[in-house]
Amino acid sequence: MSLDEMRKQKSQTDWERLRAAPDHEGEAEIEVDWASARLVEPEPKKLISLRIDADIVEFFRSQGKGYQTRMNAVLRAYKDAQEKVG
Repeated sequence: MSLDEMRKQKSQTDWERLRAAPDHEGEAEIEVDWASARLVEPEPKKLISLRIDADIVEFFRSQGKGYQTRMNAVLRAYKDAQEKVG
């Protein structure tokens, strides 16, 4: 099923049950010591100029918003796989 087809699917979420449910179900909430927390900022992306075949760009764009992030994820998966091999 394509992303477009999935977006057209009718929601099966029982919104009335969720609205009636309390904010938290299950075990007690976990206490967090925020004094020891540290801010971790992601490294900024590197802006480059890259020549990519038109059909490849159109394929990713046709999947909707965030296509550049998905292209990056595909390249990262390839990189990670190659690092495991060699």
